[in-house]
Amino acid sequence: MSILIMILLLSLLILVHEAGHFCAARAFGIKVDKFGFGLPVGPTLYKTKIGDVEVLVHAFLLGGYVSFPDDEKDCDLPKDSPERFVNKPIWQRVVVVSAGVIANVICAIALVMVVAIFTGKLPSGNYEVYTAEISAPKDASIWTSGLQKGDRILKANGCDINNAYSLVTIVKNSAKNNGIITAETVETNYTKLKNLNPGLTREEEIPEGLAIRLPEALSQEVVTMDKYAAKGAKYFKPNGEKIDERLLDLVKQIEGKTVYISEGKYNLEDIAKALSNGSHPINLVVERNGKTIELNPIYPDEKGIIGIGLTTKQTMIETKNPVAVVKESCVYLWDNTYTMMYSLGQLFTGNIPLKDMHGVVAITKIGGDMIDRSGKSSGILLAALISMNLAILNILPIPALDGGHLMFLTIEKLMRKPVNEKVIEAVSMVFFSLLIILMIFVVFNDITLIVRK
Repeated sequence: MSILIMILLLSLLILVHEAGHFCAARAFGIKVDKFGFGLPVGPTLYKTKIGDVEVLVHAFLLGGYVSFPDDEKDCDLPKDSPERFVNKPIWQRVVVVSAGVIANVICAIALVMVVAIFTGKLPSGNYEVYTAEISAPKDASIWTSGLQKGDRILKANGCDINNAYSLVTIVKNSAKNNGIITAETVETNYTKLKNLNPGLTREEEIPEGLAIRLPEALSQEVVTMDKYAAKGAKYFKPNGEKIDERLLDLVKQIEGKTVYISEGKYNLEDIAKALSNGSHPINLVVERNGKTIELNPIYPDEKGIIGIGLTTKQTMIETKNPVAVVKESCVYLWDNTYTMMYSLGQLFTGNIPLKDMHGVVAITKIGGDMIDRSGKSSGILLAALISMNLAILNILPIPALDGGHLMFLTIEKLMRKPVNEKVIEAVSMVFFSLLIILMIFVVFNDITLIVRK
């Protein structure tokens, strides 16, 4: 039932988008021949006539369209008919093309406001993260850090902790001897090493059997992340680079020692790099009984584990009056849309791989799960964000999308003459084919994701 509800919500968004185009066209006296649910690829499941408009449901349900007489080669309307889309002023055509996007934005605001009105609250997107059971070994650093069960974790290495994901990511990437070193840490440790062994040069191979004094107070890399990585809007990439595999044996030999007996295979630079591949402290700031407390450093083990459980509680924003409903609904949409656009940019720049691009199948499954866990309001809010996503994607200047049509209208305005119809048709067909290929790829990703889960 929850998946069915999600399918109905997604269908509503497509219908709203196409209804925007339809209503705007009719308002300007433009004839509409077809109203299609789904894309005209493969068989048509159902068709009927409502007035002078043919309504069709296609098997390929990922999309929809509104067809004007201009799209039909055998249309019997005169070329100069005022009912033709192409014969309308540019500003009217711009409104018609933009109407689907505008309808999706209005729909998104309306859906969020419905939840705000009927539940009296909206999710802030932030979570309070608390320490649950501490189950680390007795010699683990967690016991000397001062952390207690029930502490609310506010910061980790300077990063605001607003969800469990950000804390877990920092901890995992702070694993002992994780092989990630930075040039700054290496340089600091080299300086300490050089001060203890002034007779050696940086790249000179150290003679076999020579004793090398090692610094006790090492510079240690602190792992942190920006706010977008903390929200999961982009992949977290630790600062630094992988240590040379030939130095991994050296790392084990010098760990915990103050003197290293040279084997005649390494230089001071190598030893500085090996020393830098050590422990990565996690500096937590917690709230306990209304007080903010800075804890002693915690050091994860080789698996990136510190030995605590976590509980989370989402903070909610109250919407008890009309002003709060309108204000917080807009804030909710703005914040989530901004993050969504940032993630889209990360996808285009390659910072998020294409294998993590998902579509309607995964969204339906995820939305259904959300409705099962958190109720229908979660599904409605997800549908609102998808509606904004549809608006953003459709307004991109890509031929075969609304933004592509706006691009051609802009060119027409600048050139003061229409773009050649054959050129528009050819370019749009190429991009339409690419979009179909992309949709198939995304569906494959969705199915793979669901099967793995």
